[in-house]
Amino acid sequence: MKNIINSEHAPKPIGPYSQAIQINNILILSGQIPIDIISNNIPENIAEQTHIVLTNIKSILIASHFHVKDIVKTTIFTTDLKNINIINKIYMQFFIDNQSAFPARSCVEVQALPKNVKIEIESIAFKK
Repeated sequence: MKNIINSEHAPKPIGPYSQAIQINNILILSGQIPIDIISNNIPENIAEQTHIVLTNIKSILIASHFHVKDIVKTTIFTTDLKNINIINKIYMQFFIDNQSAFPARSCVEVQALPKNVKIEIESIAFKK
């Protein structure tokens, strides 16, 4: 069974896609960019952008009755791999704070991202 997931606690899609699709016990999240849902702003700082992206991912997980510990794969897109140490610090803390093991991951430098953000993260979650 396929369910479309849209959380009010994460930014609305800026294109023709869903925040996430759930198929049985698998949740596939679209790439999330750092739009703060309260202010609708995007901070300049890569640390703040990373934190907001992960917060938005967590909001979608919660709306789907999944948890951070259910994430099995992430893909990080960044416009500057020189920021990887900052990204890794926040990423690592996000999973540790949520008592989760680190998922499998890819990280790719890209030329540009929507709304000129510095980071986008997509993820896949699985629960038994």
